[in-house]
Amino acid sequence: MPTLCLLLFVIYSLGDKLHNFVAGVFIPQYHYPYAVALCFGKVMISVLFLNLLHLLGTVSLHSYSRVLGEKLLVPSICSSIYGVLSMWAKANSSNSGLFPLVLPLLTLFTMVLSFLLNLQSPLSTLISILISFFSGTTFVVTVFHGVSSVDFLEYIYAPLALILFCVSLIWLAKVSEVERQHPLVAQASVFDIYYAHLVNQSGVLGLLWLLHSDNPWCVLSQGSWHSLLFHGYLAAILLLGMVLNFFVGITVLCFSPVVAALLHSAYPLALFFLQFI
Repeated sequence: MPTLCLLLFVIYSLGDKLHNFVAGVFIPQYHYPYAVALCFGKVMISVLFLNLLHLLGTVSLHSYSRVLGEKLLVPSICSSIYGVLSMWAKANSSNSGLFPLVLPLLTLFTMVLSFLLNLQSPLSTLISILISFFSGTTFVVTVFHGVSSVDFLEYIYAPLALILFCVSLIWLAKVSEVERQHPLVAQASVFDIYYAHLVNQSGVLGLLWLLHSDNPWCVLSQGSWHSLLFHGYLAAILLLGMVLNFFVGITVLCFSPVVAALLHSAYPLALFFLQFI
């Protein structure tokens, strides 16, 4: 089990690094900083992928439940806004700003909130203390070394994104915990919960995209659709984003929000400790 967890963290870290690299090349080169549209694309591909797995018989998936969707409305809104803010940071070349700085604090905040809400955690007290220490140390050392190229809006968006994602993870875990208490025939599976979460997100992001100044017509008309490299970069961003979001979503539903938060912040934590090796 520890080996499997370590492998998952390594794979996620490498995928996150590749996603950041592709976004760092694609967005400025093709002048395509449309965060809402990119997030909407990731969610729609995730919905289509789960439906494809269901058609192939790999995953047992029930149709969208309005009752379950209502329970997941808050985390869906929080995740959608977090995704947009995170993509906005990448589009504005803020990979060295406040967003990566506050990311290690996600695990610490999630751990505190989980404790206050009495959520079950597979982590022992010792491991929780070590994780808190590592997260805090990473944040303090990064602040000590200084942060460059900080946009004024990041002082608002970065803490807001941290809070929203933390709430989303906690709420998802709480819904999963409640569902496991139901009789087996009435339980919603992990994939049912994640699917309902994605459908909610598609509605939230779709509405936000229509209301945004960068509406669908503007976004579609600005793309370099004649270029194969444009299609390749765009596909890479959407597919990598889909896989990374899937890892985090399934982790929070199967294990705990703390493990999911640690997974999501694995790359900056690993980058920090590799400096000392």
